[in-house]
Amino acid sequence: MYYKVLNGFKSCNGGRAVWHKPHSKNRPGKWMPKIDEIVVCESGYHVCNRNQLTQWLEHDIWEVEIRGQRIDGGSKIVTQQARLIRRVNTWTERTARLFACDCAEHVLPLFEKRHPDDKRPRKAIEIARRFAIGEAAKEELYAARDAAGAAARAAAGDAARAAARAAARAVAAGDAARAAAGDAARDAAWAAAGAAGDAVWDTAWDTARAAERTWQTDKLFESLGE
Repeated sequence: MYYKVLNGFKSCNGGRAVWHKPHSKNRPGKWMPKIDEIVVCESGYHVCNRNQLTQWLEHDIWEVEIRGQRIDGGSKIVTQQARLIRRVNTWTERTARLFACDCAEHVLPLFEKRHPDDKRPRKAIEIARRFAIGEAAKEELYAARDAAGAAARAAAGDAARAAARAAARAVAAGDAARAAAGDAARDAAWAAAGAAGDAVWDTAWDTARAAERTWQTDKLFESLGE
């Protein structure tokens, strides 16, 4: 299964393409025009697989079909042709905000270990969850975001800062879910690499970041019911 993240039917992570709408539940959209020469980040249709999706979250997630030559670009896949199959309707503003909360909460202990008396990031996550289910006002949400942001700026240590920043991101939705996931992944990587020491820094960073991304992917698809 491949995915394309769009804003409606328009490209939103680079490019200006407008994709063809599926005709019905059982009839995919038209194939996009074939691009003969594909180059990562330059030409071709850029899609992602299940394990890459958390790095590209935006307003809309679509299942896509691809054909022709393809290139694995690490965080993306580039192909000559693609078409939309169906929108993942369970990806909503509510789902996005709750997923961002999950990502932030998963690494929150790394902040609270350094700052056990500072509850601002945890409070921001709690309010974001309440807002997602209609139990908090926007004023509370924005105040919680600002407080978590202040905690991030004041935090000691890269991992602690990233954890608090992820909590601040959790207040928003859409592309902010991608940002929260990214902060959380970096947070886990900073913590693991810092504990490992200089000799194995790169290995520890990559391993911890990959493990966090795997956890996020599983959580995302659980949230989507996919």
